[in-house]
Amino acid sequence: MKRPGTLLMITFLASCLVLSGCGCEDGPTETIQIKGQTFELEVASDSASIARWLGGRTELARDRGMIFVFPNNLVRRFWMKDCLIDIDIMFLDGMGRITTIHQMEIEPPRAPGESMTDYEARLPRYPSTMGAQYAIELGAGRIEELGLQRGDKIEIPHDCLKQRLR
Repeated sequence: MKRPGTLLMITFLASCLVLSGCGCEDGPTETIQIKGQTFELEVASDSASIARWLGGRTELARDRGMIFVFPNNLVRRFWMKDCLIDIDIMFLDGMGRITTIHQMEIEPPRAPGESMTDYEARLPRYPSTMGAQYAIELGAGRIEELGLQRGDKIEIPHDCLKQRLR
């Protein structure tokens, strides 16, 4: 004979799992394993956080970075606007496969008297060359240290990241 509270308890636990997002992190970061190393990546999934990215930072810990989440798989271009440190970037398709890797170097800051239009026009663009649904930025040299190459797959928590799109 089943206890009357058993069904209630099962229903309660199932509701908690649904409301918690099935184990998805809800803070500003997502923990992702890359080549056996754990990275705490800040999530940029709305226009404000995507535009801000790592600009203005003077350092980036070896186990930190940023993941950009986009709603679709399109060709994308990044630049080093207001960036004060060199950054590695890898673009990933919707399945988490690396399509393009770039080493982005610091550009001279906007000069006194230089218009924003002129400053932005002189910044090199770093394209994904293929459709990209994600981009991951790490500190300079980390992609090479990890031995990552085009075609490698990064295990991305797709469902959790899609929940963060705004």
